[in-house]
Amino acid sequence: MEANDLELIEKYGAEDTQIKALWDQHITYEKMLDKLESKSYLSPTETQEVKELKKKKLAGKTTLLGLLDKYRQEA
Repeated sequence: MEANDLELIEKYGAEDTQIKALWDQHITYEKMLDKLESKSYLSPTETQEVKELKKKKLAGKTTLLGLLDKYRQEA
């Protein structure tokens, strides 16, 4: 995420629960991915889980950036 996006999340996250929830979810997925990717070997199940987490993280980020665009246009 870019610095200005993070600033918008901090600024509007308190009043927009959807932004706050998406950001929290993004952080959770990031931590889960870091934990899995730090392993030297991933089982096929773990490899599939990494793929699914990346898809979910990207989908959430896309939604989050769409919401932030609304605030960018207002500013």
